[in-house]
Amino acid sequence: MLNMFFRGPLQLGIAQAAVTALAAMIVVLLARSRNIHLESDLALALLRGAVQIVAVGSILGILLRSPRWTGGLLLAAMILAAGTISRRRAKGLPAAFEISTYAIACGAGSVIAVMTLLGVIDTAITSLIPIGSMLIANAMNTNGLTLNRFRADVIAHTGEIETALALGAAPKQSVAPYSEASFEASLIPAIDSLRSLGIVWIPGVMAGMLLSGASPFYAAIYQFVVVAMIFTASGLTSLVSTLLIQTHAFTPAEQLVIRPGLAIQ
Repeated sequence: MLNMFFRGPLQLGIAQAAVTALAAMIVVLLARSRNIHLESDLALALLRGAVQIVAVGSILGILLRSPRWTGGLLLAAMILAAGTISRRRAKGLPAAFEISTYAIACGAGSVIAVMTLLGVIDTAITSLIPIGSMLIANAMNTNGLTLNRFRADVIAHTGEIETALALGAAPKQSVAPYSEASFEASLIPAIDSLRSLGIVWIPGVMAGMLLSGASPFYAAIYQFVVVAMIFTASGLTSLVSTLLIQTHAFTPAEQLVIRPGLAIQ
């Protein structure tokens, strides 16, 4: 219906964005009736998301005429930005930015590098940036889930952990059950994406390839490749994140740092 009133692509896009933003705000207003207040978070997220994606689109337009190595610089900047966002979702955890950035770089960065060298990901910026950004974004979300679950479990079991330490258990051993639980929980979305692929959802990569004239069979296979890479990047990120947070959860004197009410930025 919107295309009946907005003929130009820019005007139509703005109208579509306004409608979807309004739908998101309605959900938040419904949640407010249950004393769940997300208004400011959503407003800021919508504004930032719109500005950022338009900026990235403009940058990509410039990069298409730039050398291919510039794609690596943009992906590195995305990893740093992902680490910053993950830090904000990991309040109360020491060295959250360093852990998040290093984990995402090891997880998503290594998968991007290896798959590019093997030819699974094309080095053309039009392929490298969109696919690389998907791996980084999913690794960021997985890292956030990992750290949040670990923090919640450690705070809920502070007494048990300190008792184990008092009985002579090693620091990493005392929090091992909670790091394992956070690792498993963080990968639920990635595993469910693999399970539901082609049944519940047809992701954008496949749709884009079909619209560009690619073979439906090859588009389907490559979509599986992308989702499998997402799982690999997410799994490696969560694994590195849980290993690092076990070390930073204690002082050099082997005292637990993560406690209720503590917020380390």
